Amino acid sequence: MRGAEGKPAFLVGIDLGTTNTVVAYAKANDAQAEINLFAIEQLVAPGEVGARPLLPSLRYHPAAGELAAGDLQLPWPQQDLEHAVLGTLARQLGAQVPGRLVSSAKSWLSHANVDRQAPILPWGADADVAKVSPVAASASYLAYVRAAWNHRFPHAPLEEQELVLTIPASFDEGARALTLASARMAGLPTLRLVEEPQAAFYDFLQRRRATLRDDLADTRRILVCDVGGGTTDFSLIDVAFDDDGEPQLTRSSVGNHLILGGDNMDLALAHLVETRMAAGVEGGMKLSAARLSQLMERCRAAKELLLSQDAPDKATVTLLGGGSRLIGGSRSADVTREEVAAMVVDGFFPKVELTETAKKGRAGIVEFGLPYAQDAAITRHLASFLQQHQGALPDTLLLNGGVFRADALARRLAETMAHWRGQPLTILHNDNPDVAVARGAVAYALARRGQAPRIGGGSPRSYFLVLGEAGKDHRAVCILPRGSASGEEIRLTERLFALRLGRPVRFHLATSLFEAGTPPQLGEIVDLDAGEYLRLPPLASVLQAESGDKRDITVQLATVMTEVGTLEVHCVAEADASQRWLLEFQLRADKEEQGDGEAQAVSPRIKEAIEKIERIFGGKAQKVDTKEVRQLRQHLERGLGGRESWDTPLLRQLFDALMLRARGRRRSAEHERVWLNLTGYCLRPGYGDTLDPWRIEQLWALFDTGVQHHKDNQVCAEWWTLWRRVAGGLSTEQQLRLLDDFAFNLQADAAQRGSRPVTLVNGSDDDMLRLGASLERIPGAYKAEVGAWLIKRLEKAGREAADTNTLWALARVGARQPFHGSAHEVVDSATVAEWLHVLLALDWKKTEPAAFAATHLARMTGDRSRDIGDELRATVLTRLKAVGAPPLWQAMVSEVTQLDEANTKRMLGEALPPGLKLIG
Repeated sequence: MRGAEGKPAFLVGIDLGTTNTVVAYAKANDAQAEINLFAIEQLVAPGEVGARPLLPSLRYHPAAGELAAGDLQLPWPQQDLEHAVLGTLARQLGAQVPGRLVSSAKSWLSHANVDRQAPILPWGADADVAKVSPVAASASYLAYVRAAWNHRFPHAPLEEQELVLTIPASFDEGARALTLASARMAGLPTLRLVEEPQAAFYDFLQRRRATLRDDLADTRRILVCDVGGGTTDFSLIDVAFDDDGEPQLTRSSVGNHLILGGDNMDLALAHLVETRMAAGVEGGMKLSAARLSQLMERCRAAKELLLSQDAPDKATVTLLGGGSRLIGGSRSADVTREEVAAMVVDGFFPKVELTETAKKGRAGIVEFGLPYAQDAAITRHLASFLQQHQGALPDTLLLNGGVFRADALARRLAETMAHWRGQPLTILHNDNPDVAVARGAVAYALARRGQAPRIGGGSPRSYFLVLGEAGKDHRAVCILPRGSASGEEIRLTERLFALRLGRPVRFHLATSLFEAGTPPQLGEIVDLDAGEYLRLPPLASVLQAESGDKRDITVQLATVMTEVGTLEVHCVAEADASQRWLLEFQLRADKEEQGDGEAQAVSPRIKEAIEKIERIFGGKAQKVDTKEVRQLRQHLERGLGGRESWDTPLLRQLFDALMLRARGRRRSAEHERVWLNLTGYCLRPGYGDTLDPWRIEQLWALFDTGVQHHKDNQVCAEWWTLWRRVAGGLSTEQQLRLLDDFAFNLQADAAQRGSRPVTLVNGSDDDMLRLGASLERIPGAYKAEVGAWLIKRLEKAGREAADTNTLWALARVGARQPFHGSAHEVVDSATVAEWLHVLLALDWKKTEPAAFAATHLARMTGDRSRDIGDELRATVLTRLKAVGAPPLWQAMVSEVTQLDEANTKRMLGEALPPGLKLIG
């Protein structure tokens, strides 16, 4: 049902929280309408449905036959064919059965180091547990809300109402785009985004609208501190008064993204309880990732009880037995009110000075695959935030988030800020932090209609185009200044770009994490190394013309902060503004990309190099003898220097020249060998430049045709070397296609080999060994099969003749920290433990590669789902020390650390291009 003239009947706010999802609404056509909470019907016990204002943002994936069909019956038809349990019952079941609960999906949306659209949750779950992606999990909560709403309001479907969805203020453009993708997946294609701290303040404005002038009479700057289950957000709102004495509100600053919240507190408490449960257990006890997640749910309930008003002196935390090899039956441990207060209050809200700054590092705590903030002190992060955003200290405080239901935490934060100011703050009352954001989303919708006070401020950050002039990719030009109004397009007219139709174009953007003083103006140049800036995923598109021509065209960039709340950038033809192409964020881009390689300076002798390539592979036949073909690499090095010094921009220009002349490789076996060798070398490791995905697409088009000179063994070997070198840029589907050929070359019998298609290139065992080890995106179960083949090779060779290449490949296949793959696809730790026992049987003094392989199989990540057990780790570490292994190897096993250049080169099989760094 829609109102008059097709207008929506309701304004609906949805708080898609890390811990809970909450929905509020108001009648759209009634200026005096109250904001109500939507009680969401959900399973509260098997077969029992109840309406609750909070829908826990959880999915439980039951085992086959675990629950009867009647246990999951809802009042509306279910769309989830996997019969996942959502809501209150999911929380209950997850606390009883380990490894089947999906939680914190919202935190995963902002975790760029994994594929957020791949089925990776529950993190670390057994292979027989159904998995779901963070995007799909978030979509399932929204789809559930939609189904519940449409059941209650069948004549006013949710998708036809005016919807506002809340997000953390610190979500970058990638996380915002994925949130919108989740909404579309749930059947909610049209909605607006509003930042959660703003929504919390809109709730206050709505509740106090009658007395707002008096409430804010002495206020000039408000801090909204929103600490939820998974994230912490800070926002500053400045208050001024117009000539009529009415408050004018402007959001002036937002904080950085922090994966820090109630989940971290529950985790810290779970570690304490785990230690107590292990007391008296012979050999100690360390819970699996799934059991630790289960314990966290128990500790969350204990924390909330012990930090509440009239709390008991202690609470008992019980972890139910589940037949685990680690725990035979139920175990319990007591925690006291004083212990929880000390751990949570002093650990997360310590008394600090305003001059202190949050600790930073390349790696924070990693649990369940999430990179939590390294510094757990929220007060220290707040001090850093206030130092960065200059001006008067806040005189007023609004707290939001379920964490602040604990009075002790609210008091500590207020006391700390009062100490910084030298006088108490005004505390704005938040009557219900659990639901304030959802109610505030509705108040925001009312404000947009002019029916409630509105917060100004425009874009919370400035946005910049990375220039990369003369190789200086730290310079950027402002394309959207902070404070730009929503819906107002801004054209960067002083810079023109010459682009070719039909070819992909990519731009790199950055955004300011904070800006002291006056923000940069449109067109102003900034130095990205001189402040704190965040690189965003690249923007990309293919500029297609209606006629399909390939001419060059001159364009300008047009940028707008949309009414929806996301950044939108278009290429606009200078000659005809009606010709526009939307640039979209590339959310699967590799984290190691280092900027726009094509814009960077390359050797001035590149023209001579391309002429040499043209002479060998060009379209016009030239009299070139075999020796000259064979020596092309040496000829290139004479002009460009040794190939080890060729950086990424130079390598990619050489690749482009080779790819343009790919047909020339067919002239002879020598041509094909040289072309394959150079092409793979110039595109390695398959990523690192913004156009590499497009280059991989062009190269992959050659795969099905195979090689021309398929009877030449060296040509075949170079073919597999090429694909090994660029494997990091291949998709999962493309790597699985390589795996098929890998399997055929290893397993086919004589009859099968006789009927091999010509396009399936022959490969030796050594070729396949190096290829198989490089396929990091294939599922972990397939890697385990590759590893099993390698183990057989080791066992067949015997202790004294262990093959160096086999050990290298085993290190790569079983590595705990992949280079280009997602962490959810590593081989399971139990299988890796079996491989380590095989390695431990070798003589590491005589066979040094065995120690190298063991180091990578035992490498510590901090993620329990990937790490081996403590006892085996200690054994490996003892052996490394006994044979005098390098200190870095020992550190890799005993703590979370980074690879140096030498170990990266050894692990990858060759050096990366100069200037390209891998994080891992």
